[in-house]
Amino acid sequence: MKKIYLDYAATTPCDPEVFKAMEPYFYEKFGNASSLHSYGQEAKKAIEDSRETLAQCLGAKPEEIVFTSGGTESDNFALNGVAYALEKKGNHIITTAIEHHAITEPAKFLEKKGFKVTFVGVDKFGLVSPEDIKNAITDKTILISVMQANNEIGTIQPIAEIGKIAKEKGISFHTDGVQTVGHIPINVNELNVDLLSLSAHKFYGPKGVGALYIRKGTRIETFLRGGDQEKGKRASTHNTSGIVGLAKAIELCNKKMDSEIKFQGALRDRLIKEIPEKIPEVRLNGHPTKRLPNNVNFSIKYIEGESILLSLDLLGIACSTGSACTSSSLEPSHVLLAIGLNHETAHGSLRISLGRWTKESDIDYFLEHLPKVVEKLRAISPLYEKK
Repeated sequence: MKKIYLDYAATTPCDPEVFKAMEPYFYEKFGNASSLHSYGQEAKKAIEDSRETLAQCLGAKPEEIVFTSGGTESDNFALNGVAYALEKKGNHIITTAIEHHAITEPAKFLEKKGFKVTFVGVDKFGLVSPEDIKNAITDKTILISVMQANNEIGTIQPIAEIGKIAKEKGISFHTDGVQTVGHIPINVNELNVDLLSLSAHKFYGPKGVGALYIRKGTRIETFLRGGDQEKGKRASTHNTSGIVGLAKAIELCNKKMDSEIKFQGALRDRLIKEIPEKIPEVRLNGHPTKRLPNNVNFSIKYIEGESILLSLDLLGIACSTGSACTSSSLEPSHVLLAIGLNHETAHGSLRISLGRWTKESDIDYFLEHLPKVVEKLRAISPLYEKK
């Protein structure tokens, strides 16, 4: 059976070049980077070289990069770290209604600890207005966190504009860049961000490693206490092989970025054009143009996204109904509800995300079979019968 992977937003395969770069650090160069002997110093050099590579790709300084276990830790680190570092100054945090749960859950936790959180709404395309962010600011606001691009619907936010507002007000500004790093050009200075989260497995690196960019001078509490790794900001023995893999992955992404944006963007636009032509009563979710080059999200009325997903999987096609972190939940996507969809329409969502090894023939196969799947499911849908 033909196997097609169209769920790159959930995770990406590790690039063979990345795996090759990592391999020696499992059994030859296995030293603990905190050790003073040659094995340890060899590992330490690899980590610092990787820090330099990532910093260059982000327009940052090496000392502003803290390695973590991934996007969720980086997001939690940013929110909790800044909140507790600045709690004597204020207790108000601003974020949006469509953030990943790695932001919304720590934000709700902080509410229980006495912080106040404003979840700013978005428009029908999933765009947050910089003016709405500005209007939500109070004299107690200490942190603003807005994701650069949404993981479900792909909408890219006006981060630089929001960052300018935050800078003018002297407020720390964090962006979740988990879906954008490695896929679109990023410069932390042009974005006006103080903190940025990223995760290697979203851009052809290994799972279990990520980073948090922390602009020099940003006040933030240590997240993990123990040893003095990462200059005391994040204790734990370094994942040397993972860090090396992250650096190699971002290096490859920067080299391939222009061509990948062009090719994946063309496939994305083809899907956006042809799916409504082949299937009646579908709705594109997210902004029609201000979206990631590899993301397509449709709501297909009268059937559930999970049924579509399972039917496609039987044909060898892997897609998603939304975020992989919540795919087992029976509740409709909070993102789709936030952009104005009702529960029934939100339940019928399908996310198609493209990547480095997606081929034109994969899209041909997908477009051949999706209409048949929808027709079959609608034929047995009580919702479609009532139409």
